[in-house]
Parts: sequence; structure tokens; C-alpha cells
Amino acid sequence: MFDDRSPIYHQIAESIKNDILSGELGADEQVMSTNQYAAYYRINPATAAKGFQQLVDEGVLYKRRGIGMFVSPDARDMLLAQRREHFFADVVEPMVAEARVIGIPLDDVVARIHSLKAEESA
Repeated sequence: MFDDRSPIYHQIAESIKNDILSGELGADEQVMSTNQYAAYYRINPATAAKGFQQLVDEGVLYKRRGIGMFVSPDARDMLLAQRREHFFADVVEPMVAEARVIGIPLDDVVARIHSLKAEESA
């Protein structure tokens, strides 16, 4: 599950975010405890706790004292908005810049996107 590209705690946070986005974890649903998570993935509990704390700090999870951690009610909407923003900044804007550099009119780019959408619908 974990790779060497980023810290494990960050990968934990991203994995839980992906579970929320995919619908595996819903609003106000309890998530595994940090100790359960650490035991299941055979990692240090402090590492798991750091990933969970990152999610609490971001407002993705919230704590219920003595009960555990839960998915924030608006976590999915918040994560979708963040991912959309990153998509435009990381994918669309560089694509538009590259199209301009190599002389592709933006109308051609849009036409290609519509063509791909039509193929998908067929």
C-alpha cells in the first residue's frame, strides 16, 4: 500500500481522502482508530496518528471524545472542491499554456474534448 514517494502519514491521509471521495466512507461515519490502522498496516502508531491528525487539522475528520474519529459532514464536498481546483491548476492551465506555445487554437482543444465526450457517450 505504501511507497517511497511521500511520507507514510501523508499516504495515510490521501488514502482516507480517496475512501471519502469514492463513497467508501460517508459523512459522520467512524473510521478505524489509529491503533487499529497501525496494526492492520503494520506501521508505527505514531505515524498513523500523524496522518489522522493531518485530516483533523484539514477538517476532513473530527474527534468524538472517548468514541473515536469520524468523517466530517462536509468532507466529501470540501475534498471535491479541492481536487477540482488542483485539476484546473495542474492539468488544464498547463495544457492551455502548451497549446498556446505550439499554436493550437483553444477552440481546437475544446472541439477535441467534445469529440472525446461524444465517443464516451457512444
